Amino acid sequence: MRVEIWSDIACPWCYVGKARFEKALAAFPHHDEVEVVHRSFELDPNRAKDDTGPVVPMLAKKYGMSEAQAQAAEDNLGTQAAAEGLAYRTRGRDHGNTFDMHRLLHFAKEQGRQGELIQALYEANFAEEASVFGDDERLVKLAVAAGLDADGARKVLADPTAYADDVRADEREAAQLGATGVPFFVIDRKYGVSGAQPAEVFAQALTQAWGERSPLTLIDQGESDNGEVCGPDGCAVPQQG
Repeated sequence: MRVEIWSDIACPWCYVGKARFEKALAAFPHHDEVEVVHRSFELDPNRAKDDTGPVVPMLAKKYGMSEAQAQAAEDNLGTQAAAEGLAYRTRGRDHGNTFDMHRLLHFAKEQGRQGELIQALYEANFAEEASVFGDDERLVKLAVAAGLDADGARKVLADPTAYADDVRADEREAAQLGATGVPFFVIDRKYGVSGAQPAEVFAQALTQAWGERSPLTLIDQGESDNGEVCGPDGCAVPQQG
């Protein structure tokens, strides 16, 4: 069975949603027979490579809120990330174009290291001090940490056409599938799960998709649509509850 995950490194709900999905997958009896493929989705595709800036002012502008409110939202998101065992820096992060990261992820897929690289990129963006934006050598170091060849990674980054068509193809396919925000999970091309759903929802989707591989399965379960997503207009802001 194949699970495809459309996501963006700049998307905090993708970071959280990946952890929730992996929690469900780890408990799934057939997890060894599930192939996970990461697909590209840029939240800000028109942003220049050298256009980087702090996250909080960007959130304030995008949502029409004060910077204090934006910071409170980041703090709350950090709490939710921590609940999944994830490190999350609520201060000092920046934001930028992710196209080169997606190109590197396609390179990593060819080398069988895509899962390792996307996790390294998420952790670097959300948990570490050094920026992942606008610094090719930073990306090379992360690629090496994920098990990739440094010269190979540099070659990809030096050629803006390398894997560019693969990124654009993923994005076109996301649009064809009706994905307007990420994370977006597609299970065996039968079920779509939108947002950073609870692990229980992913577990249900995996079980149902697997069961329908057998003609004996008669169970039909409902779907949840309450997961938080990031889209072109921004990420859902977690509310204090």
